[in-house]
Amino acid sequence: MTDHENARRLDELDRLLNDPDVPMDPARVWSLLADLAHRPSTTGDEARLTTGSAQAARRTMSSTLGPAPGSTGAR
Repeated sequence: MTDHENARRLDELDRLLNDPDVPMDPARVWSLLADLAHRPSTTGDEARLTTGSAQAARRTMSSTLGPAPGSTGAR
């Protein structure tokens, strides 16, 4: 994934989670999180998605949106 693609995904994720005018799309949120978690960035933008914060985000998202697609729901 290029730096531009990483930035675009982070921007979209930010809008989905924080912009009250954008409808929530749980499947898209999970998809973006999965993409970002599995592809390293060369810019360091993913520093915000460290292992600890990613786990916390998954717990928060699971309690808000339900388990990630394909998961058993176990934490």
